[in-house]
Amino acid sequence: MTFARAATSKDGSCATSSSCWSPASASLSLGASFAPPTRERASRIDPKAQELLTKTTQALGGESFLKFKSLYTRGRAFVFSEGETAGMLPFESTAQFPDKRRFSYGKFPAVVLINDGDHGWEIDRFGIIRQPPVQIRRWTLANRYTLENLLREVLREPGILVQFGGVDFVDAAPAFVLDLVDARQVRVRIYLHQSSFLPLRIAYQVQDPDTHEWQKYEDSYGDYQKFQGIQTPMHVGHFLDDERITEIYRTEAVYDKPIPPGFFEPGNPKGVS
Repeated sequence: MTFARAATSKDGSCATSSSCWSPASASLSLGASFAPPTRERASRIDPKAQELLTKTTQALGGESFLKFKSLYTRGRAFVFSEGETAGMLPFESTAQFPDKRRFSYGKFPAVVLINDGDHGWEIDRFGIIRQPPVQIRRWTLANRYTLENLLREVLREPGILVQFGGVDFVDAAPAFVLDLVDARQVRVRIYLHQSSFLPLRIAYQVQDPDTHEWQKYEDSYGDYQKFQGIQTPMHVGHFLDDERITEIYRTEAVYDKPIPPGFFEPGNPKGVS
């Protein structure tokens, strides 16, 4: 299988980005346009939801989970098209939360995707190009609703509403459901394992600003293993409109690994200001 620059999924996002792969959450009749909040509202979290969120935070590692600043992972990434495996690539990913990442995939040489907030670049054997706006927008959206950013950043924003949504099953596992409306009026559903309280799935729905069509995303999390006191999902799946687009199988995870200066910068080659 030949991979040119970054493989793209049907929504225009990069299929081979660690958090373009984080689009994830789906099968909800919930949603809102992905836009900044217009005014600040008081946060409301019902007691049952707060109890579950507290147990989830403790299950993930408590203060260790809340305070880590970066995560390095490596492993294998699978890309899917029309339900079939389109390719498998080795990857390395370094994320500095909340909004920086360097993701490389393939080898000899690897393609590198760098994101720093609203800026993004792609480096391959031909040089460096800027990521197109739609790719950056998709990554920004996906990154916001990762397990780490949702539980550590989004839930701290003013204007959050969280309610207990009952019980359900995720891949035959019984789960508690939390319904969340964030400060941007995006509705999110979080599925927590009933015994371990670890997240099994995060689902959300947003309206594409160009096509105005609603898109459903889903991230699934599994095979949790403890690294440096933090429960880490070693298997992460990403779905768009109920279609599996990528799966990541991690073989290593390191928290707060030293990051060299300029790691999230592409340099200043010709043509990139």
